[in-house]
Amino acid sequence: MNGAESLARTLLACGVDTCFANPGTSEMHFVAALDRVPGIRCVLALFEGVATGAADGYARMAGKPAATLLHCGPGLANGLANLHNARRARVPLVNIVGDQATYHAPLDPPLAAETAAWARPVSAWLRTASQPEAVGEAAAEAVRAASTPPGGIATLILPSDASWGEGGVAQGPLRVPAPATVADAAIAETARLLRSGDAMLFLGGDALRAQPLAAAHRIAAATGARLMAETFSARMERGHGRFAIDRLPYNIGPGLAALAGVRHLVLVGADDPVAFFAYPGQPGRFAHPETAVTALSRPGEDGADALARLAERLGAPDIAPPMDGPPAPASGAVTQQALGETLAALLPEQAVVVEEGITFAFGLYAPMATAAPHDYLRHVGGAIGVGLPLATGAAVGAPGRRVVSIQADGSALYTVQALWTQARERLDVTTVMLSNRRYAILDHELAAVGAAPGPASRTLFDLGNPDLDWVRIAGGFGVEAARAETMESFADLFAAANRRPGPFLIELVIP
Repeated sequence: MNGAESLARTLLACGVDTCFANPGTSEMHFVAALDRVPGIRCVLALFEGVATGAADGYARMAGKPAATLLHCGPGLANGLANLHNARRARVPLVNIVGDQATYHAPLDPPLAAETAAWARPVSAWLRTASQPEAVGEAAAEAVRAASTPPGGIATLILPSDASWGEGGVAQGPLRVPAPATVADAAIAETARLLRSGDAMLFLGGDALRAQPLAAAHRIAAATGARLMAETFSARMERGHGRFAIDRLPYNIGPGLAALAGVRHLVLVGADDPVAFFAYPGQPGRFAHPETAVTALSRPGEDGADALARLAERLGAPDIAPPMDGPPAPASGAVTQQALGETLAALLPEQAVVVEEGITFAFGLYAPMATAAPHDYLRHVGGAIGVGLPLATGAAVGAPGRRVVSIQADGSALYTVQALWTQARERLDVTTVMLSNRRYAILDHELAAVGAAPGPASRTLFDLGNPDLDWVRIAGGFGVEAARAETMESFADLFAAANRRPGPFLIELVIP
């Protein structure tokens, strides 16, 4: 058995059966091993940033890691932005990077690079397996490291001679630690803080699933505490019959106002919230300097269990969520409110919503609270271009569920190749392309830093001249598409797209 075959057999034994790949010469023996080791689904991406973003979306929905297969240091570099996003989302991911043969690298061939140095900032675990007999053990350790709560990226660098060399040994699964249990003392202290008044539970991570959200609302009803979710969450369970929760606003002014008057900010699976950027004359943290910030649970701890135990300690009675149904589809001009209402009205049961809408989609969150039950995935790390790959991976990780990708046109261009993978794999993805032909977020950021707009900024923010034609772009990648300019035409297209198998893109023109 060579090293590559031991890698494939070990991944399968450890439950990793999906690989998002963009291979090259250094990975050929692993590719060949896949023909001898059936059971791993390999999904080709035309760009490494699609592979890494798709592995992120897969992990969020499947609850286990996928593997990536990247080609040498430059291939890793192409995938780094979405590895950054996956690290911030705390998803499990086994990142396999083929590299130069150990004896060839000293010759400094064209693709030689500081591969480990480039991988280190995004990796919770990093190893180079230079000998065939070390590959299987390293692969098993990578899966365990990636899967250890709260989840992280494990990067295994594999020189090509370690792949083709004989002596590989496949390994079986290793025990993965369960999330740590929150101590009773932390439960008691949080109960005391919430009873003292002017407190807020700030939820993130697994605390945003339906059951812990219900426990959080019980706690709020019993104590008067306020509830808020982190701005960008990896996965939230929303919709009819579930409890809704407000998100911390992205903009610094509204964000500061949202936490005004909070004496005790209690973190549940979330980090102390900070602004995305520094702004002149504004603080970097959203909490007031006099606000006491404590944690009920840290990432990697069992926040759902902690909330349930806290509710019981407080004697919080069971309460029922609001049962308001969705609104009717909107008509007329395209607005944020109208689109949110139409999505809420027509969203399929148990859909997976992937939102990288940047500016326009912020107004969709509240109206969609009454949609059919669904999962809601967002871009956590802030590096744009993750939306289409996330939707692609989510569709692989949640077969049988419709994925609705709400996507800004500017960020879609970073990883547009994901549409081809959706077409090739016949994935059930409806893409709503918000076509305003502008990097609209930069208009806001320009004003936020106090800079004056002018001809140069207008040129750098504008995506027109020539206008993008998303119907033709999608068609070129094999995805059927149509354009909508009114809410009536959008509603017709959206309903039809969700009834049919495979991918479909709707270019929604934003006036």
